[in-house]
Amino acid sequence: MLNDLQKEIIQLKEEKNAIILAHNYQTWDIQEIADFMGDSLELCIKASEIDDKDLVVFCGVDFMAETAAILNPDKKILIPDTQAECPMANMLPASEVKKAKGRFNDAAVVLYVNTLAEAKAEADILCTSANAVKIVESLDEDRILFGPDMNLASYVSSFTDKEIIPIPEGGHCYVHRMFTGEIFFLREKYPDAEILVHPECNPEIQKMADHVLSTGGMVNHVKESSKDTFIIGTEVDMVTRLRRENPDKTIIPALSEAICETMKLHTLEKIKNSLLNEEFVVKVDKNIADKARGAVERMIEVSKR
Repeated sequence: MLNDLQKEIIQLKEEKNAIILAHNYQTWDIQEIADFMGDSLELCIKASEIDDKDLVVFCGVDFMAETAAILNPDKKILIPDTQAECPMANMLPASEVKKAKGRFNDAAVVLYVNTLAEAKAEADILCTSANAVKIVESLDEDRILFGPDMNLASYVSSFTDKEIIPIPEGGHCYVHRMFTGEIFFLREKYPDAEILVHPECNPEIQKMADHVLSTGGMVNHVKESSKDTFIIGTEVDMVTRLRRENPDKTIIPALSEAICETMKLHTLEKIKNSLLNEEFVVKVDKNIADKARGAVERMIEVSKR
């Protein structure tokens, strides 16, 4: 049952002709009032299809809201808290991408969508954890500059003959680095469970898993699997969504402390304020947005093939 604040938000959303997009790592109360939830790829695709709403409230981190703004230059994109930044995205400024392109001028540039707009503008095409292998394989080049997550780069390199060059060295998600070999002991405790981990986890953790999946992949796998018990190796509120949508299955967090602090900056109060005052507006420099849009749209095109 929705609480009073959630009901207020839903009413405001209707009055403002708004849509609320939320990443899978948002808390349960935000999940309940979101019009659409998904991983980075699903949110990119949804953002590209919005044509009947005046406002978009994006409950995710900065690069996600920027991508929505890039794809919807004539719409007002709002983020409830401007401090909701992605530390990994900040690890790869545009200057580093340019430097790498100068050193490897025969390489295609594939950047994770977890990058800021200025870096996206330097990419040939973007990818997400759901489609990274497919994106890399779609390119003619044999050498690929790939960033900023080194673990996703390692994952992709195991599925392609192309040379994957990570940029920068050491790019990572601090949440997924929290997972350790303790997952092995969870397997002993729950021998019938499937272990699902995100490709941003360290390679040794990926090897312990039954499946390495994006969060969207986890949603689909748990729904369709004949298994009853799953151990989930990603941000803890992915477990929240999986439990809500699969009440007949047992969903166990691999690590309860795996929390993305900046994702949690969004709250119902801030979402209400965002709708009421139409703030905070996400703005991307037009020149950067125009350059980045091509890389985003190419990713979406390849993903739909």
